[in-house]
Amino acid sequence: MKRARIVISATVAGTAAALGFHAHPAAAPVATAPPRAAASTPTSLSGSAGTRASTGSSRSATTSSSTGTKTALGDPMSTRYGAAQVRVTVANGKIVKVEAVQLQNANPKSASISSYAEPSLRQSVLAKQTAAVDAVSGATYTSLSYEGSLQSALDKLSFQAADGSVASSDMSELQ
Repeated sequence: MKRARIVISATVAGTAAALGFHAHPAAAPVATAPPRAAASTPTSLSGSAGTRASTGSSRSATTSSSTGTKTALGDPMSTRYGAAQVRVTVANGKIVKVEAVQLQNANPKSASISSYAEPSLRQSVLAKQTAAVDAVSGATYTSLSYEGSLQSALDKLSFQAADGSVASSDMSELQ
């Protein structure tokens, strides 16, 4: 009779542990920039595309072509969950492409939140044509750092939103 109690108790404990287990998806990088081939046409460069100086500071690549297309890499915005960095392309005075070069991935939960929030942020930026977009619920750090990096890239391109809006420059909330 004593064995039955032990066996039943162990079975209940094992079943509860198995049902309570939640696996996390593997953390993977959000985006990687493909290497760019050197262009044969003259371009205006302020730095080199996708490179970092040995001091750790990022450089912005701005390329102008006959169509008026410019690309800039925003400054990395650090948070306690990792850094966010965004590259933006502007053509004929409109934001046409936004890509996350780096998003928070300090742990699986941060990576999951960032990968959930990034498409929403990108769509908002392309629709509103400004870095001043609403934060994604549950992804405050990702949203603020994404907006900050995007605004720094837009500033490097001297881009002004049609309504004059800019993302908040107060990044003290990120730490």
